[in-house]
Amino acid sequence: MRKSRFTEEQIVGILQEYAAGAKVSELCRKHGMSDATLYKWKAKYGGMTVSELRRLKDLEAENAELKRLLADTMLDNAGLKGGCWQKTPDACAPPCRGEEADG
Repeated sequence: MRKSRFTEEQIVGILQEYAAGAKVSELCRKHGMSDATLYKWKAKYGGMTVSELRRLKDLEAENAELKRLLADTMLDNAGLKGGCWQKTPDACAPPCRGEEADG
């Protein structure tokens, strides 16, 4: 995912300028962004402080990491379930001490 050009402080500052009554077109031209970006930020971060925004970013990063770990675990689990123990009980059994592996 692409990293934003703006820091949390800048996003909150821009949204505070918007809330104070600045025109959208002037605000976007001043900061070099599109109108859609401003409205997207307003929908997502409207009314937040810098500390709340940082906490949200940290939680989103932690959630992404947990989702990745869950996906890895589910893949491992699916691999184990699809393993050889579902066929016949002795098909994947290790050879006994006296027997050879190929005989």
